[in-house]
Amino acid sequence: MHQDNIPLPHPDPWIELTRQYVTGAVQALIAGGLRVERSWLDPRDPRDATIVCSLPEVTGPCALVWDEVTGWRRGRFSSGRQGVRTELSGVSYLGGGVLLNTAELAGRLLGRACEPYREYRSATDLRDGLDDALAHGFG
Repeated sequence: MHQDNIPLPHPDPWIELTRQYVTGAVQALIAGGLRVERSWLDPRDPRDATIVCSLPEVTGPCALVWDEVTGWRRGRFSSGRQGVRTELSGVSYLGGGVLLNTAELAGRLLGRACEPYREYRSATDLRDGLDDALAHGFG
């Protein structure tokens, strides 16, 4: 049975590699007491994903966006949907690397972690081990 708030399978196998990690993030946020409205996998170059959720201190929808270059960031959800890159306002980066442990995600989000923008890798570096980590349980 599919839950409405986890990302659907993606037809592109390269993007689909990210689904298990993003699903784990959704489940960790829910386990941390957050309400997740929906999530999806976005376009490539870089691959990214969006989780729309509600936060007590934010009026209106909040979203987390993960991408394979900068990791997780949060902000107010401005627009986006599957196949269209998500736009956020008031962006802050959560840090912790490109594959932040999903168990840490809710804590960083609720603790209002904010780190400077940082690129952890290049989306064109296909041999740096990210895909292997995604395929085998996130490293």
